Amino acid sequence: MPMFDVFLSPTAWLVALGIFFARTINIALDTLRFMFTMRGSKWVSWVLGFIQSVIFVVVIGSVLTNLENPLNIIGYSAGFATGNVIGMTIEKRLAIGYTHFNIISRNRSTEIADALRNAGYGVTEIPARGRESNFMLIDCRVRRKQSDEVEALVLSIDPEAFITAEDIVPKRSGIWRA
Repeated sequence: MPMFDVFLSPTAWLVALGIFFARTINIALDTLRFMFTMRGSKWVSWVLGFIQSVIFVVVIGSVLTNLENPLNIIGYSAGFATGNVIGMTIEKRLAIGYTHFNIISRNRSTEIADALRNAGYGVTEIPARGRESNFMLIDCRVRRKQSDEVEALVLSIDPEAFITAEDIVPKRSGIWRA
């Protein structure tokens, strides 16, 4: 089939669309599998990896057996890119895991620490010394779903607060707001 005729074939478009959707699901599952792997969920990672591998084999087989159809390659590539975005969106919504905040406020650290405690978060105040002055470093660990709330609370008290956040894997229990 000449190259131009491929673009006129409804079947070629349907196959390419199927490849696009399958690849999108494949990559979204890959993003989630990676998230669960990093958080130690072995069985969820295994199931997602198995499903993802089956989809990959079927999709790549469809593309490689019909390389003269550029729509398949476009569908495959667009599915990859779209799957990344969808996987990231799902991962952000699930927000599984924990976040560790370090908060520095030049003048309002006690007020921030008290507000976080009143909101039910575990907070540790650590005396610290910077280049220009002494201050209290506020250490707070929360579930990722609560990260936006913590940041908003801190910034409502001190819009100039310096905040860092990182994902963590807790090894022992502590104070975790339910």
